[in-house]
Amino acid sequence: MVYVLLLLGFVLLIKGADWFVTGASDLAAFFNVSPMLVGLTIVAFGTGAPEATVSIIAALEGNPGVTIGNVIGSNIINIAGVVGITAIIFPLKAESQTVRKEIPFTVLSSVAILALVGDTSVDHEISNMLSRGDGIILLLFFAIFMYYVFELAMNNRDTQVPVAEKETETTHNWKKSTLYTGIGLGAVILGGYWVVESSTDIALYFGMSETLVGLTVVSIGSSLPEFVTSITAALKKYSDLALGNIVGSCIFNNLFVLGAASIIYPLNIENKIFLDVSFMILLSLVLLVFSRTKWVISKLEGFILMISYLSYLIYIIYRN
Repeated sequence: MVYVLLLLGFVLLIKGADWFVTGASDLAAFFNVSPMLVGLTIVAFGTGAPEATVSIIAALEGNPGVTIGNVIGSNIINIAGVVGITAIIFPLKAESQTVRKEIPFTVLSSVAILALVGDTSVDHEISNMLSRGDGIILLLFFAIFMYYVFELAMNNRDTQVPVAEKETETTHNWKKSTLYTGIGLGAVILGGYWVVESSTDIALYFGMSETLVGLTVVSIGSSLPEFVTSITAALKKYSDLALGNIVGSCIFNNLFVLGAASIIYPLNIENKIFLDVSFMILLSLVLLVFSRTKWVISKLEGFILMISYLSYLIYIIYRN
């Protein structure tokens, strides 16, 4: 039954991502919203739902290692693995607006996690914890980001063609696009959940430790929605949506998922997570630099990102 759920999960991920990208892109055109903004919000938060589900459940069960390991591991996979493979298949164009603000915000949110995890306690010792107060700070940062995104969306609409001037066929099809988006999102979330749960059971059956499962199988499995959605968007030549999906998912994971999880249950952090967070910050900076090279993440740059992730994967397997 576990293998059946794994197969069904992959089918739902692939087909759901196709419907989701198509519907979301059509809605963006109808409501005069750029694909990048759709990627940063609806698509990013939808594909980030598996990470949020796994991390919050882990927090409720008092397992902070799985919570923060899943978030950090998923972001590293998203930046290095997903962006890398997507760029190898189809070079990703980066809008200047994205490079100036959204990708730097990813770096900022990663630095905020490192600062909060490593802050000093009352007795001047490193606390190694994300407290409920830290969670509130992360959620406040997330609220600021959402305010910025919606302000950008409203300003963007003012510069577009009014909805009334669009083709009649597009106007009549907005309900169909909404249905496609909703069904696609549901399929992506359910498929991602099944893949994570079934692959974890299989890995534990074959003797992998829970820590290693969390850093590899769970984080890779929960990142599959971002991977499938970004690949689908790139093949449909929606580069902005593909890149926005990754950037938005990383910000969502760093600020909302960790913020909500640490409020539910303060997260004690192992010392080795500092290296993982530092590597995530480094990858965010590399992504910023690569996106500035002719405003395109090329096949070569995608290959470099992919090799970086494979090297990191080998390292954490050896470390554990």
